[in-house]
Amino acid sequence: MIQNIKTIITLLPCAGLLYIENKKLLLAFSSKKQCFYLPGGKIAIHETAATALCREVMEEMEVVINENDLEFYTHISAPAYGEIEGVIMEQDCFILSKKIYPKASAEVALLQYFSVEEYKSQTNRAPGAIMILEQLKKSGLIN
Repeated sequence: MIQNIKTIITLLPCAGLLYIENKKLLLAFSSKKQCFYLPGGKIAIHETAATALCREVMEEMEVVINENDLEFYTHISAPAYGEIEGVIMEQDCFILSKKIYPKASAEVALLQYFSVEEYKSQTNRAPGAIMILEQLKKSGLIN
């Protein structure tokens, strides 16, 4: 007997912040998901990716940025960490070159800078974070 199993794919539009200091990428730790990921989050229906990112950065790190501070870097697609199987994160990633002084707030418990190898040594790793870290390393932007 052949079973026809269909996986339902759900696309989750997101925006992620790429903030680099000393050749390391800033990541935010979610207490809820017990994992470091890019600061940012879901894009609401009425928002652009850049607008959503500005809102999320304020909520998660208490930093005010505007869309003019952001430069589009890349788009990544990856399984959404901590979500049910079949949820794919579609994330527009923006580099912020303006100096900021972020502090963890809202659902973010901790902010930390990572090289690729430092992140890969974490117990829990978000597939999207690994993808972007590797791209940034290949571009020479981080270690």
